Amino acid sequence: MQQVPLDHALLVAAILFGIGLTGLLARRNLLFMLMSIEILLSAAGLAFVAAASRWGQADGQVMFIFILVMAGAEVSVGLALVLQIHHALKTLDSDAIRQLRG
Repeated sequence: MQQVPLDHALLVAAILFGIGLTGLLARRNLLFMLMSIEILLSAAGLAFVAAASRWGQADGQVMFIFILVMAGAEVSVGLALVLQIHHALKTLDSDAIRQLRG
């Protein structure tokens, strides 16, 4: 089985991180912002797994499992908040959340 070089895996992780960061900063829709955060977490997980594979340690896989658990919790809480915001404001625009401040 051929192993992917560390440089290539980290390059893909950096590209994914850049896409996620761009999506997070450029979008105003809360669902797209949540998806961008998921892309950011996936990029971090890929970097951990690539580094662990390079040095033959299982630490990267353990960190990736923690990242997956955190992403699942983030999605469940985030989607619940998005549903409540949509119910209250009838929009998913992040600028409309300022109305909730009072």
